[in-house]
This record gives sequence, C-alpha cells and structure tokens, in this order.
Amino acid sequence: MATMKYSRQREAIKEYLSNTKEHPTADVVYMNIKKIYPNISLGTVYRNLNLLVEQGEAFKLTGIDGSDHFDAHVIPHYHFLCNKCSNIYDLEMGTIDDINKLANKNFAGKVQGHEAYFYGFCPDCL
Repeated sequence: MATMKYSRQREAIKEYLSNTKEHPTADVVYMNIKKIYPNISLGTVYRNLNLLVEQGEAFKLTGIDGSDHFDAHVIPHYHFLCNKCSNIYDLEMGTIDDINKLANKNFAGKVQGHEAYFYGFCPDCL
C-alpha cells in the first residue's frame, strides 16, 4: 500500500473515530470535525473517510436505513443493527472463524474472511 501524505484533518477524523463507540455517518463526523477545522468541507470528510477505509484504518458498514457508517475499530468484530432506532452496536463476542472453513467446503474458490451483521431490537427499543 502506498503511504498517504500526512493530513492534520485526516488525523483529526481518525482520532475522532478512534475515540467513539458510536458508528457515525460522514455527516456526524463532519459536524464534529468542523468544530476543530471550521473551513473543512463535507467532501473533504467523505474523501478522508474513504481513504481511511481503503488504507484499512477504518471500516465502512451500511446501516438499516442504507446510510454508510464508519468504525475505526478494525480488529474483526461483529455488529448489531437495531430494526427500530437504526443504531449500530459492537457485539461483545468471539469471532466465528469456523464459518470460513464451512464456506470453503463446497466452494471452488478461496474464502478469506466474512462479515456478519446481527439484527433485532436493542435494549432501549425492546
């Protein structure tokens, strides 16, 4: 991977993502970064979020409503999406890596990983 030119704005975006348990949309990131860099554009935030995803420093997931959310916690983990409030939560559980072996069993290609979302109702919406 090619190294990116250092950017204070990108570092601020990465730091914001790293310090939140939320899974913010680009708009939420933008509103928070704008407090530090008042002249930053939404387009700059989008570009930097996508660069962080491309570089493996952030993870993009699609919410119930179809909007993109971002997570700087890139160690393999699973997410829960609430069908009512659309919030996204990290699930505290071990990885189910055996599923890769099951997927490879009857597949001519090579499965290298997986993504899994769990759906239902969060404690607040029950």
